[in-house]
Amino acid sequence: MSTNSKLISFESKMQNTIQSLTQDLSTIRTGRAHVSMLDLIKVEVYGQKMPINQVATISTPESQLLTVQVWDAANVKFVDKALRESDLNINPTVDGQIVRVPVPKLSEERRLDLIKIVKNQSEKIKISIRNIRREGMDLLKNLLKNKEISEDDNTKLSNELQQITDKFISEVDKKISEKEQEIIKV
Repeated sequence: MSTNSKLISFESKMQNTIQSLTQDLSTIRTGRAHVSMLDLIKVEVYGQKMPINQVATISTPESQLLTVQVWDAANVKFVDKALRESDLNINPTVDGQIVRVPVPKLSEERRLDLIKIVKNQSEKIKISIRNIRREGMDLLKNLLKNKEISEDDNTKLSNELQQITDKFISEVDKKISEKEQEIIKV
């Protein structure tokens, strides 16, 4: 495997961490109802925990309301329980096979808590990106030590890896800033 293709694999790993962050951020509620708010909720049905979107259809008929159309009537109580026990601070109501989830307006205190959660997630992602960079730097050191690359190549590739890392760190900062603005907006 060439050194450039190894750099590309490190870049790909960093891209995956950004995708993970994007998915995590989409589950944080901002005062407006959106379907991905419920993505991380697991419902215990059929003897195992399943994502809520595998037992029901989720939609947003209004900006402050989610509806969860449960496919199997026997699972309605399990979906209701999972929603109540989630950390989303929601109070669903059951109407036959439909669970209505009103999304309350966020208080100032809750907004600040959500911003802290977002910043915490961003730090975890940045650490992951830096760990991938460290893994790449270690690989370059080993290649240099084994005389598979020259000093000049090592310096050039180290700089490229640092530029890739900087690009993804700034992308994390941008996504976090956007999410904070979305949370703050009333």
